[in-house]
Amino acid sequence: MNAIEMRKQELENCRPEPTLDRETIDEFWNDLLAEDEEQPLDVSITPEDTPYPGMKVSKVSYMSYGETTINAWYIQPAGDTDGMGDRPCVVTFPGYTGDRGYPERYADFLLLGYTVLAVDVRGQLGETGNLLPQEHGIVRGWITQGLLEKEQSYYLALAIDTVRAIETAAQLPGVDPARIAITGASQGGGIALLAGALSRRVAAVAADIPNLCRLDFGVLNSTSSLTEIAEYLKRYPEHLERVFENLAFFDIVNLAHRFTVPVQMSVGWKDTVCMPETIYAAYNRIESPKEIMDYPFSGHEVSEFQRRQTALFFQEHLGS
Repeated sequence: MNAIEMRKQELENCRPEPTLDRETIDEFWNDLLAEDEEQPLDVSITPEDTPYPGMKVSKVSYMSYGETTINAWYIQPAGDTDGMGDRPCVVTFPGYTGDRGYPERYADFLLLGYTVLAVDVRGQLGETGNLLPQEHGIVRGWITQGLLEKEQSYYLALAIDTVRAIETAAQLPGVDPARIAITGASQGGGIALLAGALSRRVAAVAADIPNLCRLDFGVLNSTSSLTEIAEYLKRYPEHLERVFENLAFFDIVNLAHRFTVPVQMSVGWKDTVCMPETIYAAYNRIESPKEIMDYPFSGHEVSEFQRRQTALFFQEHLGS
């Protein structure tokens, strides 16, 4: 057995126990999601100009947690009309500190014949604000906002934004509501996994180098966004237990039992941001159909090869 095979075996055996029991986490999310279903989406669709003749672009907004309006692009293959058949839709979120970018970023999905809903993350680089109440100080960045009260936390708002993005996609003209997938990398990958665990509408999940997996290990070891939580706990060590109790409700390790749809994940073995020990910890507990793409010599990155694997995965599970 060579070193690569040994490392693979080690990762396949990485299966830490959940830090919350299923009944506790299901009761929390089922009650919260049922309450959220009663809130109107207030979807707005405004046509946008584009220099690319192969696409039709609209700006979409919807109302989400804390009365925050979330903005997105809705992108369709050019020539789509109300009389045409409904297409699959791919929902995407960006990585941490990023934005949805220009619509042409998603041209590969249009080439597959899909529509795209590309969504901003609240408060970050895009055109979307963040109206969450803030009752205590935070470390630079966003994720320590509301860290001591999970019902007011940034992660909870992000989770609701994600579920409501899927619901918004299902209402858009030209979308087949039975064929909605979600994808993203890093923060976007974690969001994709949240959607797979929390939304009943998602048909497939492609999560590249995802965060939100094994959060306790990540806070202790990650070199990126989770260092914000580590810095907060360095200043307030008396809150350690409370913080980890709250984070547990957003940890894919604890949500893994809720997956019922196909999942593809990718992992870079040299990644110090979303480490293999976190990604495999979540992957190994998912019981729905799944596959993981290993990149032993990659860090925190998504290769062209992996982008193609995502396209093939969606073709298998969404059709065309």
